[in-house]
Amino acid sequence: MLEHLKTNLPPRPGREVARVAVPVSLEFILILGLNLVNQIIVAGLGDTAIAAVGFASSIQYIPFFVLGSLGTSASILVARAYGAKREKELNKVVSAAITAAFVAAIAVGIPFVLWPSQIFRAVGASAEVDATGSTYLALSMGFLFLGLVGQVLSGVLRSADHARSPMVATLATGVLQVPLALVLVYGWGPIPALGVPGAAWAMIIAGALKVIVMLIQTFGVFRVAKWEMPGYLREWRSVLRPLIVLAAPMGLTAGIWSGGQFLYNVITAQIGDAALAASQIVGNLEGMFFVGSMGLMNANNALTGRAVGAGDGTLARAWVAYVKRIGLITAAMFGLLYALSSLALPVLYPAVPVIVLTYTTVGILINAVLQPLKVRVSLMGASILPSGNDLRGVIMGDAIGPFVFGLPLALLLGLCTPLGIYGVFIARAIEEIVKLFIFTWRGRRLNWDAIAATHNMLKPFGDDPTEGLIQQ
Repeated sequence: MLEHLKTNLPPRPGREVARVAVPVSLEFILILGLNLVNQIIVAGLGDTAIAAVGFASSIQYIPFFVLGSLGTSASILVARAYGAKREKELNKVVSAAITAAFVAAIAVGIPFVLWPSQIFRAVGASAEVDATGSTYLALSMGFLFLGLVGQVLSGVLRSADHARSPMVATLATGVLQVPLALVLVYGWGPIPALGVPGAAWAMIIAGALKVIVMLIQTFGVFRVAKWEMPGYLREWRSVLRPLIVLAAPMGLTAGIWSGGQFLYNVITAQIGDAALAASQIVGNLEGMFFVGSMGLMNANNALTGRAVGAGDGTLARAWVAYVKRIGLITAAMFGLLYALSSLALPVLYPAVPVIVLTYTTVGILINAVLQPLKVRVSLMGASILPSGNDLRGVIMGDAIGPFVFGLPLALLLGLCTPLGIYGVFIARAIEEIVKLFIFTWRGRRLNWDAIAATHNMLKPFGDDPTEGLIQQ
C-alpha cells in the first residue's frame, strides 16, 4: 500500500514527513513530559492538588484552543505563501498573527485574573478544589499570551521548513521547568514554598524564555520573516481577513471540542475528587503517547499546504493518503506503550490513594485500545479537513460527537448507573467512534485539484497592499 502511495510523491517521502513530524512529536513529548513531571510534583501535595490543577487546566484549554486557531491558520497560510514564494505576504501574515494572538489573549485573560475563585465555583468546583487551584487559574490565564504567541511562532517555523527549531527552543528552556517547579512548590532555602501556584510560576518562566528564543529564531537566526505590519486600514483588512476567515471556524470547533472536554470534567467532578484526579492522570499520560503521532498533523499541514501553494492537487492528495497510513502505524505502537505505562502508576504516584490508581488503570487500558482511532480522528479534524477548507465538516464532527452522543451518555452512565467514572470513559470512547465516521465521510468529499487550482489563480502579493492575500 505504501509503495502505491509513493508513486505521486517525491523520492524518499518518508524523510520529508519525518523532517517535520519527528521534531514536532519530540517537542510535544518533551512539553507533555514536563507537564507530567509537574503533575507528579504537585501529586506530593495530595489528590486534591491534582484535581485542582487539572480542573484549572481544563478551563484554560477553552480559550487557549479557541485562540490557538490563529496559530493553525497562520501555519497553513505561511505554508502556502512559502510554497508560492510570496515573501511579502508571508511577512505580513506572521506579524499580524502574532499581534492578534497577543491582543486577544490579554483581553480574554482579564476576567480570569480578577475573579478566578468565582469562576471556579460557578463551574462546579468543590470548596477544596477552589481553595487549592484558583490562584493557579489566575496565573495561567494572566500569562495566556505566552502560549498563544509561542503557538503562532511554532507553526510559522514548521511551515517554513524549520521544524526542528521549536523543539530546540523547548529543550533549551524546558529543562529549567522541573527544578523551578520543585523549588517553587516546596521551597528551598530563603525561597518560600508556594504550593500549587509555584507550578504555575515555573511554567510561566519557562514559557517566556521559549517565546524569546523562537522570536530570535524567526526574525533573527533563520530570517523566516521580517516584522512588517500592515500600514493602512484596508491593508489590515486584507491581511486579517484570510487569517480570521480560516481561524474562526477552527476556533469555533476548538471551542466546541475544549468545551466538551471541560464538561466531561464537570460531570466527573460530581462523581468525586478521586474520579476527577484519575481522569487528569489518564489524560496527561495519554498525551505523552498520543503526541508521538501529533507531528504528522503538522507534517500534513506543511506538505499539503506547500503543494496547494504550488498548484499541485495531485501531490496534495498523495501526501494526505501517505500521512494517514503512517498515522495508523505510529498510533498502534504508541498505544501499546501507553497501555504498559499503567504498570508504573504506583511508582509515579506513591502518595495517591489506591482507588484513584484503580480508576486510572482502567481508563488507560480503554484509551490505549482506541489510540489508532483517536489519532485518525485528530489527523482528519485538526489537519486534513482544515487544509482542504472543509471546516464545516470539522464543526459537525466536533459538535455531534460530544454533544449528541458523548456528554449525554456520560451523564447517564456516569451519574445514573453504578459505572461511575468507568461510564464516562465509555461515553468518551463512543464519541470518538462517531467523530471518525463523520470525518471520514467528509474527507471523501475533498477535491484537492479544485483547491489547488483555486489558490493558484489568486494574484500574488504585489504593490497594492489590499490585494494578494490568500482568501479561501
